[in-house]
Amino acid sequence: MTATEWRQRLCGASCAVIGLGISNRPLVELLLRLGARVTARDRKSEAELGDYAVQLRKAGVSLCLGEGYLEDLCEEVLFRAPGLRPDLPAFAQAVARGAILSSEIELFLDMTPATVLGITGSDGKTTSTSVAGEILRAECARTGEGRVFVGGNIGIPPTSFLEQTQEGDLVVLELSSFQLQNATRSPEVSAITNITPNHLNWHTDMQEYADAKRRIYAFAPNRRLVANAENPTVREMALASGRRVTWFSSLKRSVGEFSSLMHEGDHAIFADREGSVRLFDGERERHLLSVQDIRLPGRHNLENYMTAIGLTEGYASPESILQVARNFRGVAHRLELVCERGGIKYYNSSIDSSPTRTAAALSALAEKPIVICGGYDKNLSFAPLAEVLCARAKAVVLTGATAGRIREALLAHTARTGEEIPVLADADFAQAVALAKGYARAGDTVLLSPACASFDAFRNFEERGETFRRLVLAPTED
Repeated sequence: MTATEWRQRLCGASCAVIGLGISNRPLVELLLRLGARVTARDRKSEAELGDYAVQLRKAGVSLCLGEGYLEDLCEEVLFRAPGLRPDLPAFAQAVARGAILSSEIELFLDMTPATVLGITGSDGKTTSTSVAGEILRAECARTGEGRVFVGGNIGIPPTSFLEQTQEGDLVVLELSSFQLQNATRSPEVSAITNITPNHLNWHTDMQEYADAKRRIYAFAPNRRLVANAENPTVREMALASGRRVTWFSSLKRSVGEFSSLMHEGDHAIFADREGSVRLFDGERERHLLSVQDIRLPGRHNLENYMTAIGLTEGYASPESILQVARNFRGVAHRLELVCERGGIKYYNSSIDSSPTRTAAALSALAEKPIVICGGYDKNLSFAPLAEVLCARAKAVVLTGATAGRIREALLAHTARTGEEIPVLADADFAQAVALAKGYARAGDTVLLSPACASFDAFRNFEERGETFRRLVLAPTED
């Protein structure tokens, strides 16, 4: 629907906002301003929602809470939270009765007059989104023109700034597979950082996961796709997309190495043998910056910059890209140096919720760290994690629900290859951090890189990272 159609549809309509997490709370307020009659539905009880439930009632919102929150979905328009599958039987029955099933992301994409640039992928989404936003803001500051908004899965609900957006504005959205699952509109320019197995405890299989990611470019008004040439799944998607593609690669050293992928109108981003990051725009190459200019370490961060450069091509100058590369210190919980104490460096990379993210973090560090791993089980294989830990870590401290599975993978790898690594374990997160601190000596590095989600012990990865930071910075007893 268009923005006008949505306004007409929502005014006076009964709407259900289902799931009252961070993303849907601004949506409730937006729907009320648009004249909708809102029912808030959530599995939590009124007592668990506390003051927020009181605020909702005062605003005129009806509440349907507790275990039966999905019963009798009688509203005309349903907005599901990203964590709720769109094919739940209750949703299917409501749609069969004539209800519209949507989400805050779909509503935003339909209603904003701004140009939307979107990023998805298994790893690197948040850093790529943050870098793209910083590049565009630097460009706006340099030229004195335009406005930039950043939101989505990065933790800023886009409905919180929807009414501020205007034609000529730029919006950078980080989009998860959950948010894209039943989207029918795409950003104007889209990027896929990579696709590796993830969230298989939620998606039915890898195919469904990849199909959700595909929606970031599958619909109007998408005109260009930024794609990782080194990721097989992304490569296949891009070749079949029918879109003009900006390919990027941290391994290719010349535009000629993209020849098997390039079609007319395609672009390429790469770093040559001298470390010059270059853009081929279909006609000529130009130098943008040097790899050494990028303050964030590791090949994965080079790829994050390439993603951001491709996404902002045509909207930002090399001057703005270089300015950000030299000054951007990174995002909290992503290889964040917490401190150095007693000659020991402590890194917080709590965002690493999959084995591939942990592998990337390990590859970015010159030294072999003592790695704290474990957490919520997403039904991913830990065999690749065991291999990279044995190759790149000094020791492993296991914690959380997956500690046993990771230990089994490490033992299986040792039995197969003979490679061994010291393993410590404690189910309690605080005790696991204490074990790592006790094992470390001057010159060592301790890295929190769980390779798992946080939901076995924490509300989210941010809380896990903040807990790690607090434990590391706590005064030590003499």
